[in-house]
Amino acid sequence: MLKQKLRDNKYYKIITKIHLCHRLPERTFNIKGHYFPVCSRCTGLTIGFLFSFVFFYFSNIHYSPNLLIFSVLIMLPTFIDGYTQSIGLRESNNALRLFTGLISGLGLALFIIIFFSLFGFQLPLQP
Repeated sequence: MLKQKLRDNKYYKIITKIHLCHRLPERTFNIKGHYFPVCSRCTGLTIGFLFSFVFFYFSNIHYSPNLLIFSVLIMLPTFIDGYTQSIGLRESNNALRLFTGLISGLGLALFIIIFFSLFGFQLPLQP
């Protein structure tokens, strides 16, 4: 029943075609029986990624190689959470998946901005 509701979702059909997320119903947030088109970790990653660009647009940050390393380090909890769950060491929960997705989204956005700025690409990120 849950999987059928998820499969009927138009966003689910789009995401299924481009293979972005596993979309397991037990790992997906729902509101009144309507499931999000991505799992809780991918929801957090998307929100963190989008809000990071808004934040970085209005902040004056000096991008450096050290900040690039930091951006990679703050993505590690997501990989650790996903890996330890996939090999059966423990079971994660949706709140932890959302939190690790949020900080990973921040790290990914920061990584992209720094990578492009360090290698000479000018991004329109300052007002």
